[in-house]
Amino acid sequence: MQKGEGRDVLLLHGYMSCKESFYFTAECLKKQYRVTAPDFPGFGASSPLIEAWSVGDYAVWLEKFIKSSGLSRPYILAHSFGARVAIKLAAAHPQLISGLIITGGAGIVKKRTRAYKARVRAYKIVKRFAPKFAEKHFGSSEYRSLSPLMRESYKKIVNEDLSAEAAKVSLPVQLIYGSDDTVTPACEEGLAFASLFKNSRLEIMEGGHFCFSQNHAIFNSKVIAFLTEGEREQKWEYSYP
Repeated sequence: MQKGEGRDVLLLHGYMSCKESFYFTAECLKKQYRVTAPDFPGFGASSPLIEAWSVGDYAVWLEKFIKSSGLSRPYILAHSFGARVAIKLAAAHPQLISGLIITGGAGIVKKRTRAYKARVRAYKIVKRFAPKFAEKHFGSSEYRSLSPLMRESYKKIVNEDLSAEAAKVSLPVQLIYGSDDTVTPACEEGLAFASLFKNSRLEIMEGGHFCFSQNHAIFNSKVIAFLTEGEREQKWEYSYP
């Protein structure tokens, strides 16, 4: 999907989502910018994967997509999983991007608790004797809904910590998290990324993991403010409501 004319803005959706999740943002931005929103391979209207992709594989695909689509150093607006891919690309090829806007960004692997480790051990034991039962009763509902191949891809993605990559990014980064986001809480992922990026600003607004859709008018105003801001070399402060 591509709409509008002007400076390029590339929208990257989250896991198990699609380009249409950015409907309100695309409709707003197309008035001033050329907005491009693809479906990641394996999601939406794209072709299914034939092997389990990692974040790195998606970043390679994204690099090729930017070049083949004729996008000129786009600003990337990425949600959740899309942020993982954007961060990976920005760390390796910053010359391809002008800046990042991350909402509900994921990519920080939390310290494993004893309860988590115990559940993993139980899963591995049960899987030996009752694999179907294990797949049905262990893991998140998101994980259980995936095909076997996509489960392998999912495990590669969620187990990769992107802290080192985020620390390499010197591009301007606008972080926007929902105050009620329980998937990627602002007090965890948001603050962690804000401390890692060299030139970032964190804002917390009302809403959950999909705050960009729930309160799209407020979200879109923050995006436009970032895109039109003249001075981008300053060290931004954290901003809270």
